[in-house]
Amino acid sequence: MTYKIVSRQFDLDVDGSSLTGYLARPEGDSAFPAVLVGAELWGLTEDARRIVDRVAELGYVAFVVNVYHRSGPETAAGLAETDENRTRAFGLLGELTRDGVEADFRAAIAYAREYGAATDKTGVLGFSLGGHLAYFAATRLDLDAAAIFYPGWLTTAGTALSRPEPLLAATETIAKGDVRLLLFFAELDHVIDAEQREQVEAALNQAGVRHESVVYPGTKHAFFFPDREPYDEAAAADSWRRTAELFASELG
Repeated sequence: MTYKIVSRQFDLDVDGSSLTGYLARPEGDSAFPAVLVGAELWGLTEDARRIVDRVAELGYVAFVVNVYHRSGPETAAGLAETDENRTRAFGLLGELTRDGVEADFRAAIAYAREYGAATDKTGVLGFSLGGHLAYFAATRLDLDAAAIFYPGWLTTAGTALSRPEPLLAATETIAKGDVRLLLFFAELDHVIDAEQREQVEAALNQAGVRHESVVYPGTKHAFFFPDREPYDEAAAADSWRRTAELFASELG
């Protein structure tokens, strides 16, 4: 079933800074589970908003926020995909903190429940940096499910929220929260290669996290988005179907 949706932009005060977000939900007054979307490196772009809309059409209160907001209001519109902005975005990553991102996500979830009529069932979905953020969210928040697409920088310290230690070191907290994970990887990914994938799998198994990992043969990083050179239609369709099934199973 595909729902007709309504959407809105919102702004929240978090730590004295204006956190901009985008929320979409099915029409009407019924309550639906919440799904937090983790944006890519480029921030709160049209691609991120379109993912929110697609999730909402499945029957969820979906939303995404600009985690770069503490670096300035100009980040609220996202970044165009250029080499110059890639360098700028990595600078923005260096200003993120775990406590700051957690505060952003908690504020957005509270907003989704108060103004979006979301239930207390909550999932997270993220791509690349957003996958990294989704993994982090599973270590800190009361979540039921996480769909994580080709997450970067989990196994080595120094980038995004893998500071001061690799984010993978917090995997045991995912098991304690009983969050079910579904991870999607590209076989030829330059961001998270086969060795790193094995490290992630080993950590999840050792911690006893309920999870499934899917590696799509012959695919590259960012295979999900149609307007990207690495787009793989079959992998994108299969991963979306699995994501919908995960949320239907764990969120209702």
